[in-house]
Amino acid sequence: MAEKSGSMHRVTMTFDEDLVADIDAYMATTGQENRSEAIRDLVRDSLKRNAKVDDPKRQCVGAVVYVYDHETRELAKRILHDHHEHNDLSIASLHVHLDDHSCLEVSLLKGKKGDVEHFGRHVISERGVRYGELVIVPANTTKIDELPRSKPEHKHTHKH
Repeated sequence: MAEKSGSMHRVTMTFDEDLVADIDAYMATTGQENRSEAIRDLVRDSLKRNAKVDDPKRQCVGAVVYVYDHETRELAKRILHDHHEHNDLSIASLHVHLDDHSCLEVSLLKGKKGDVEHFGRHVISERGVRYGELVIVPANTTKIDELPRSKPEHKHTHKH
């Protein structure tokens, strides 16, 4: 249901209690005075982040952040292999040992949005990955080529 009021439109929405509690917590943290203001800000932010990256051929940079259990059979090997297979997208990676079984990795990527998304979602969906998030940022196409790329050739070996 939408009702026009000046330059604003009234939209009636229904939320469950948990979502309302999350919105109220967001308001307390950010200082919004009412739910409409908070929801407008959240929607604007979401639209702003997604509007310019819809074209799968558009150049972008991305970060894949994921936590995985390195004890999961062959997972570390599969992820490493995937990164080598997509070295044309890779800028850099950070690997941190969180505890005896969990590792955090952040992989920075660049290339066509569709390729970056496909690779990022593939890594996140691997069995043994406990948490994963992909962040896509539109890139100025004249500057993206100046970013470093991983070199396809490397002189070290990997234990199998």
